[in-house]
Amino acid sequence: MIRITCTSCQKPLSLDETKLPMREVSFPCPVCKAKLTVDRSKLEGAQPPSGDAPDTHASHGAHDDDHENDFGAKAVIVGKDDPALRQAAKLVGFLPIVHAEPARARDYLMQESPQLVFIHPPQLTPPPLDGMAPVIALPPVDRRKTFLVLVADNLRTLDGNAAFLYGVNLVVATKDLGQFPQIYRDAHAHHERFYASVNAVTREKSA
Repeated sequence: MIRITCTSCQKPLSLDETKLPMREVSFPCPVCKAKLTVDRSKLEGAQPPSGDAPDTHASHGAHDDDHENDFGAKAVIVGKDDPALRQAAKLVGFLPIVHAEPARARDYLMQESPQLVFIHPPQLTPPPLDGMAPVIALPPVDRRKTFLVLVADNLRTLDGNAAFLYGVNLVVATKDLGQFPQIYRDAHAHHERFYASVNAVTREKSA
C-alpha cells in the first residue's frame, strides 16, 4: 500500500499500488472530491506485475465484475444485481460494485461517499421503500454528495413525482438503461443546480 495526502483537504489516503496502471491516473478525493493525480511509473521501486500486462480490472475469480478493490470512482448497486445496471454505471464512467444488503451499503456510503448509487429492489413496493430506508435516509450532509437512482420495471423514467415519493433523485425504467448516459447527465445537472441554490441560501443565512 502507498499513502498519499489530499492536496485540498489534507485527508490521508491509502492506495493499493498493485491496482494502479503504470501511468499517470487521476481520481476524485473521496472526502472533498478534489482531483488527485498519481503516477505509479514514478513511484520508487515500481515494477509492472509479472505475467500479463498491467490491468486495473484484473480478474477476481467468480467476481470479475466486482470492482470494489479496483482503482477509480465507484457506483454502488444496492439490492438486486443486474448486468444492465453494471453497464449503465460504466457508460457514465464509474466502476460498479454491489451491496445486496442496504445496511451494509449504508456503511459503505458513509465511509466512501460515492457520487452515484443505484437502488434496485427485488420487488418495487409503494413508497416508501422500507427495505431501502438505510440508504435513502442518509444524513443530509452525506445525502447531498450522493445521487440516488431508483431502477425498476414498472417506473416511468424521469417521473419527478415518483422520485419525490420514493426519496430519490431520479427514477429510471429498466428498459431505458441503454439511454442512461443522457438521462443521468440531464438529471444530475438539475441536481447540481438545486444544491448550488440551497448552499447559496445557507451561506446567506449564516453570514
